[in-house]
Amino acid sequence: MSEKIVGILGLGIFGTTLAEELARFGEEVIAIDNNPDHIQAIANKVNKAILGDITNIDTLRDAGIDQCQQVVIATGNSLDASVLALMNCKKLGVPSIAAKARNTTFEEVLYEMGASRVISPERESGHTLASTILRHRIQNIFHLEEGIAIIEFQLPESWRNKELSKLNLRSKYDINVIGYRPKKNEELKTNLLADTIFPEDSSIVAVAGSDTFEKYDYLNALK
Repeated sequence: MSEKIVGILGLGIFGTTLAEELARFGEEVIAIDNNPDHIQAIANKVNKAILGDITNIDTLRDAGIDQCQQVVIATGNSLDASVLALMNCKKLGVPSIAAKARNTTFEEVLYEMGASRVISPERESGHTLASTILRHRIQNIFHLEEGIAIIEFQLPESWRNKELSKLNLRSKYDINVIGYRPKKNEELKTNLLADTIFPEDSSIVAVAGSDTFEKYDYLNALK
């Protein structure tokens, strides 16, 4: 079961990609758009697909946006619409609000109005933002090439007090651990042995040979 509800306001290419990617990994998604074709296209993929005006606070409230832990204002063509949607989400008590910006002027205004994050389509994609929202234990990902990445993540509780060799990480998650940080921002320790037991508050750094580990994390299966 999802631990958060995410609202997607606006279903262009960016918003639709984002909503579909979040829903694919089990996140509860509320999508709102004023185009019936956009709503029909995504209705069977998300929890709620609402036809309505994202600048109308009653529409947002009736859709359940006040229950969202995060909202993404995914339309960036109209600054007025984005600002109104942002203000209404803040009035409804949404704790984290990201907004798409068409240019640097839009970006400055949206930050000034209180956006938690502003997305530039030239720098980010719906897939990238979905990955950020979906993460539970992953702290950083550095993609080296297709299918290969260095991942830093918080130690799962089920790995505590267990020797490294008994975790079977390569067969389960297709990762090879290369080190760990005993605490946040501390120096990486690379002296790993088969009987190494990671400290409780440590962060693990590993090379991933596929997206298997990421999918486990997105599904919150790393307990």
